[in-house]
Amino acid sequence: QLQLVESGGGLVQPGGSLTLSCAASGFTLNIYDIGWFRQAPGKEREGVSCLTRGIRRTYYANSVEGRFTISRDNAKNMVYLQMNSLKPEDTAVYYCAAGRGCSGAVIYNIMSRGGQGTQVTVSS
Repeated sequence: QLQLVESGGGLVQPGGSLTLSCAASGFTLNIYDIGWFRQAPGKEREGVSCLTRGIRRTYYANSVEGRFTISRDNAKNMVYLQMNSLKPEDTAVYYCAAGRGCSGAVIYNIMSRGGQGTQVTVSS
Protein backbone atom coordinates (compact mmCIF):
# COMPACT_ATOMS: atom_id res chain seq x y z
CA GLN A 1 0.00 0.00 0.00
CA LEU A 2 1.44 3.32 -1.09
CA GLN A 3 1.23 5.74 1.80
CA LEU A 4 2.49 9.23 2.55
CA VAL A 5 2.22 10.84 5.97
CA GLU A 6 2.94 14.51 6.60
CA SER A 7 4.16 16.03 9.85
CA GLY A 8 5.88 19.11 11.22
CA GLY A 9 3.15 21.70 11.02
CA GLY A 10 2.23 24.03 13.81
CA LEU A 11 1.66 27.59 14.92
CA VAL A 12 4.42 30.04 14.12
CA GLN A 13 4.74 33.81 14.18
CA PRO A 14 5.19 35.80 10.99
CA GLY A 15 8.81 35.66 9.92
CA GLY A 16 9.33 32.30 11.57
CA SER A 17 10.33 28.96 10.11
CA LEU A 18 9.02 25.42 9.96
CA THR A 19 10.20 22.23 8.34
CA LEU A 20 7.56 19.85 7.08
CA SER A 21 8.32 16.18 6.64
CA CYS A 22 6.66 13.53 4.54
CA ALA A 23 7.32 9.86 5.18
CA ALA A 24 6.69 7.34 2.43
CA SER A 25 5.91 3.69 3.04
CA GLY A 26 4.95 0.79 0.84
CA PHE A 27 6.91 2.05 -2.15
CA THR A 28 10.26 3.47 -3.13
CA LEU A 29 10.08 7.21 -3.34
CA ASN A 30 13.11 7.71 -5.55
CA ILE A 31 11.31 6.58 -8.70
CA TYR A 32 8.76 9.38 -8.42
CA ASP A 33 8.64 13.10 -8.74
CA ILE A 34 7.45 14.63 -5.49
CA GLY A 35 5.54 17.73 -4.61
CA TRP A 36 3.90 19.76 -1.91
CA PHE A 37 0.60 21.54 -2.25
CA ARG A 38 -1.59 23.43 0.18
CA GLN A 39 -5.23 24.08 0.79
CA ALA A 40 -6.48 27.09 2.71
CA PRO A 41 -10.12 27.58 3.72
CA GLY A 42 -12.09 29.19 0.94
CA LYS A 43 -9.18 29.06 -1.49
CA GLU A 44 -8.25 26.80 -4.35
CA ARG A 45 -5.61 24.15 -3.88
CA GLU A 46 -2.21 25.57 -4.70
CA GLY A 47 0.86 23.74 -5.87
CA VAL A 48 3.72 24.96 -3.69
CA SER A 49 6.75 23.10 -4.97
CA CYS A 50 7.80 20.16 -7.09
CA LEU A 51 11.04 18.19 -7.22
CA THR A 52 11.89 15.80 -10.01
CA ARG A 53 13.52 12.43 -9.58
CA GLY A 54 16.90 11.86 -11.09
CA ILE A 55 18.40 15.27 -11.79
CA ARG A 56 16.35 16.79 -8.95
CA ARG A 57 15.14 19.89 -10.66
CA THR A 58 13.08 22.11 -8.36
CA TYR A 59 10.10 24.33 -9.05
CA TYR A 60 8.36 26.79 -6.75
CA ALA A 61 5.19 28.83 -6.82
CA ASN A 62 5.85 32.55 -7.15
CA SER A 63 4.28 33.05 -3.74
CA VAL A 64 6.97 30.98 -1.99
CA GLU A 65 9.99 31.40 -4.28
CA GLY A 66 13.07 32.28 -2.24
CA ARG A 67 11.44 31.33 1.05
CA PHE A 68 10.69 27.61 0.72
CA THR A 69 13.05 24.77 -0.12
CA ILE A 70 11.97 21.30 -1.15
CA SER A 71 14.29 18.35 -0.69
CA ARG A 72 14.29 14.59 -0.59
CA ASP A 73 16.27 11.89 1.18
CA ASN A 74 15.82 8.77 -0.88
CA ALA A 75 17.77 6.64 1.59
CA LYS A 76 15.24 7.51 4.27
CA ASN A 77 12.27 7.59 1.88
CA MET A 78 11.50 11.10 3.09
CA VAL A 79 10.51 14.44 1.59
CA TYR A 80 10.94 17.80 3.26
CA LEU A 81 9.74 21.35 2.85
CA GLN A 82 11.80 23.97 4.64
CA MET A 83 9.72 27.12 5.07
CA ASN A 84 11.35 30.39 6.08
CA SER A 85 10.07 33.94 6.43
CA LEU A 86 6.56 32.64 6.87
CA LYS A 87 3.63 34.95 6.22
CA PRO A 88 0.02 34.80 7.39
CA GLU A 89 -1.00 33.96 3.83
CA ASP A 90 1.03 30.74 4.10
CA THR A 91 -1.59 29.45 6.55
CA ALA A 92 -3.04 26.25 5.11
CA VAL A 93 -3.07 22.48 5.32
CA TYR A 94 -0.02 21.17 3.51
CA TYR A 95 0.04 17.86 1.66
CA CYS A 96 2.79 15.92 -0.05
CA ALA A 97 2.36 13.79 -3.13
CA ALA A 98 4.32 11.42 -5.33
CA GLY A 99 3.67 11.40 -9.04
CA ARG A 100 4.96 11.46 -12.55
CA GLY A 101 5.75 14.92 -13.69
CA CYS A 102 6.10 18.50 -12.55
CA SER A 103 4.24 21.24 -14.34
CA GLY A 104 6.02 24.10 -12.66
CA ALA A 105 5.24 23.84 -8.96
CA VAL A 106 2.32 21.49 -9.57
CA ILE A 107 2.84 17.76 -9.45
CA TYR A 108 0.63 15.66 -11.71
CA ASN A 109 -0.17 12.04 -12.46
CA ILE A 110 -0.31 11.60 -8.72
CA MET A 111 0.28 8.03 -7.60
CA SER A 112 -0.05 8.71 -3.88
CA ARG A 113 -0.77 11.69 -1.67
CA GLY A 114 -0.94 12.28 2.03
CA GLY A 115 -4.38 11.90 3.46
CA GLN A 116 -4.39 14.08 6.54
CA GLY A 117 -1.95 16.80 5.66
CA THR A 118 -0.33 18.96 8.29
CA GLN A 119 -1.72 22.28 9.45
CA VAL A 120 0.49 25.35 9.25
CA THR A 121 -0.79 28.47 10.96
CA VAL A 122 1.13 31.73 10.72
CA SER A 123 -0.17 34.25 13.18
CA SER A 124 0.99 36.66 15.84
